[in-house]
Amino acid sequence: MDVTLHLAQDPEADELLGRSPLAALVGMLLDQQVPMEWAFKGPSTIARRMGAEDLDAHDIAAYDPEGFAALLSEKPAVHRYPGSMAGRVQQLCRYLVETYDGDAEAVWQGVSTGKELLKRLQELPGFGKQKAQIFLALLGKQLGVRPEGWREAAGAYGEPDSFRSVADIRGPESLTKVRAHKQEMKAAAKAAKASGK
Repeated sequence: MDVTLHLAQDPEADELLGRSPLAALVGMLLDQQVPMEWAFKGPSTIARRMGAEDLDAHDIAAYDPEGFAALLSEKPAVHRYPGSMAGRVQQLCRYLVETYDGDAEAVWQGVSTGKELLKRLQELPGFGKQKAQIFLALLGKQLGVRPEGWREAAGAYGEPDSFRSVADIRGPESLTKVRAHKQEMKAAAKAAKASGK
């Protein structure tokens, strides 16, 4: 895995995301309740604070939980909820150590169908169906991981030339389009909720 991603809109953070499967997974895990760029800059910040050039699932899994939470809480914090997200990142890394010997890329290596890959992603701690589908779309659209039926397994996120999620961000212009789509979806949901009362 060695591609150029533009999810953090920060060259150093994006370089790490493009070469590190674990960084990409951690960024996706952090992508909730904060701006996308903030979430995807997180892996780079964590690596730097751990004095490393990449994330290591074994090191993170074995890290003292209070110490790891403090690492994510340092200013600027890695997430709006650094304590709980530190626990989630460690939980993900423990699962990767137990299931894939700490190799994040093994989650998608050798998978023959999109359905199987979606199942594996949904088994990751912190990855519900939507997050798993978005990450599957990112793998297919930008990282060259395209098992048979991957677009179908990714649902609407797998559609070509759409601007629904991080899977579609290739620079500032597409980021603006994805953000506009998300705002439209939120407004539609809010309107539907209001009319249902």
